[in-house]
Amino acid sequence: MKNAEENELYSAVRYDNFGGREVLYIAQLPKPAPGPGEVLIKVKAAGINPGEASIRQGYLEKMFPSTFPSGQGSDVAGVVEAVGEGVTMVETGRDVIGYSNNRNAHAAYVVLPEEQVVLKPDNVSFEQAGGLFVAGTTAYAAVNAVRLTTGDVVVISGAAGGVGSVAVQLAHNQGAKVIGIAGEANHDWLKTHGAVPVTHGDGMEQRLQEALGGEKPDAFIDLFGKGYVDLAIKLGIPADRINTVIDFGAAGKHGVKTEGSHNAAHPWVLSELADMIHNGALEFPVAKTYPLTEVQQAFEDLEQRHTHGKIVLIP
Repeated sequence: MKNAEENELYSAVRYDNFGGREVLYIAQLPKPAPGPGEVLIKVKAAGINPGEASIRQGYLEKMFPSTFPSGQGSDVAGVVEAVGEGVTMVETGRDVIGYSNNRNAHAAYVVLPEEQVVLKPDNVSFEQAGGLFVAGTTAYAAVNAVRLTTGDVVVISGAAGGVGSVAVQLAHNQGAKVIGIAGEANHDWLKTHGAVPVTHGDGMEQRLQEALGGEKPDAFIDLFGKGYVDLAIKLGIPADRINTVIDFGAAGKHGVKTEGSHNAAHPWVLSELADMIHNGALEFPVAKTYPLTEVQQAFEDLEQRHTHGKIVLIP
């Protein structure tokens, strides 16, 4: 960010130390201006993600070091307000989807390199677009990691969340039989999107075996943690066809894959996912929206881990 415009301020989420939701606050910062190769976006929607809560709590400090005060957020959609010298791929006034590597998307404005911005299709809402990057690319990478082919049986834990709802559809679109582990409230949604639902909690393993009907699963995508990698190994699934985006301890123990958003963080993947929504090949549910000023409440909702689809902030 360069050449901050004097006397014009914008709202941005900040925190000054690791902690719970209570450390989050709204700061007023000098409005940024784009430098060469950069784009200034007036943010219309910005998704929130479980990883951001873990970073804020200090659980991922070794992987994602922090400096304070820190911002947060990667997912963003909005309108291009200004472009820097040399920008050729987008122009002022265009609706765009983007992603930040600087933890600063939970704000009224964000500056991004133009190569991290793609055009938003007209019939993809800002709320969908603003929550698409992390969930979409994580699901995209996780599904690709387990190498599905037509007729494969894949089990997905956390199947109705922001990532899971995308992974279920991508796997189904590849011709796999999908068994989705989720709460009963989301079973109808899973059924209408080609998945066989299994309720999590006590007795889940027996219910899973019943859903498999004697078949051996070919792959497992773990989006929840808490023992699902161990279960996948117990089911006899090869380690190279198990992917977890959360249980890194179990991944190290068993040698399973850990491919996620970082493996698919490319503008062409973002464009492909947006086009899928545009063409009706992918439903991208938005669970709830919150004003930026209610960021603490938004994360309280997220951290309960029972929402179907994405939670999105609206500046």
